[in-house]
Amino acid sequence: MRELSADMFDELCPSTVSPVKVGDKWGALIMRCLEGGPRRFSELQVPLSRVTPKVLTQSLRTLERDGLVERSVDGRQVTYALTSLGRSLLEPLAALCAWAEEHWDELVDAREKGTVHLARRHS
Repeated sequence: MRELSADMFDELCPSTVSPVKVGDKWGALIMRCLEGGPRRFSELQVPLSRVTPKVLTQSLRTLERDGLVERSVDGRQVTYALTSLGRSLLEPLAALCAWAEEHWDELVDAREKGTVHLARRHS
């Protein structure tokens, strides 16, 4: 199994502007990390360095609660893996990522307009 790369998710990753979330803000990215097989928490932290350990734990628990990820404990080692339900979401997730990449400029423009509109409304 390949190691996870620290630059696996660019700060400008299309998933950051996608209006659709899996689990929570980081759920889809965690699932992408797990598509190659089970990973330890420390392995997940490499490409998800922008996520605090506390938030990563919360996101993993959300995915586990939703039946998408399973947590296994073997002695002192804890690993996380996609369930069959989680694996069934990989193809739609890839399609969503492709859609977000295709519509990147429109999504960013809409967010910027929305931010300006909200700032004016609250001033």
